[in-house]
Amino acid sequence: MRLLLVEDDDHVAAALSDILARHGFDVVHARNGEEALRAVLPTAHPGKPPFGVVLLDLGLPDQDGYQVCGKLRKLTSTPVIMVTARGDVRSRIHGLNLGADDYVVKPYDPGELLARIHAVARRTAAGDEPSQAAGGSDDVLRLGPVTVELPTRRVSVDGEAVPLTRKEFDLLALLAQRPGVVFRREQIISEVWHTSWEGTGRTLEVHVASLRAKLGMPALIETVRGVGYRLVAPTC
Repeated sequence: MRLLLVEDDDHVAAALSDILARHGFDVVHARNGEEALRAVLPTAHPGKPPFGVVLLDLGLPDQDGYQVCGKLRKLTSTPVIMVTARGDVRSRIHGLNLGADDYVVKPYDPGELLARIHAVARRTAAGDEPSQAAGGSDDVLRLGPVTVELPTRRVSVDGEAVPLTRKEFDLLALLAQRPGVVFRREQIISEVWHTSWEGTGRTLEVHVASLRAKLGMPALIETVRGVGYRLVAPTC
């Protein structure tokens, strides 16, 4: 798999590139946001397959990594994993809202990063097929002011479209198909992220928080402490 590593620290990039190369990755290193944006253009590497994953550091010298992520999303659907020391929930939510597929906080274990890279690649490959969370059906789910169109993967509130990331939609679709039913965290992670890796639990929490904020309905997804989550269908 070809991987784009966006990292301004050459020493960090060299060490990480060595680890990635030993695990079969073909790494292209970009030192700033502008290089990263040029690298994902179809004309940048003629004859080469597209990148499977982008590892994006947020502390870049020419522009903030959040800005780079937003621009990448306009140029490519390649999954982006943000790699940063900014570990607070607000920063995580902001990154996921911009279209990042995952968020890894420094310092991290190389094995954890590799697991996340492979998990994102698997999820993206699965996303090319009809979503398992959506069940491949032609249903349109209506939950009060919220409408979830499974075949088109569109969500609206009171008729206004709400843009969601791939995993945000899959998570909402899973819960919305069985309102009131409590889904265990392990079940959600298995069905939406297609993995049983425990580290995904934090990503689930961030996605739930992001969904609540985007839909403007904090009470729509209820946390069942110690168990998981359920969707509470609005009464009006």
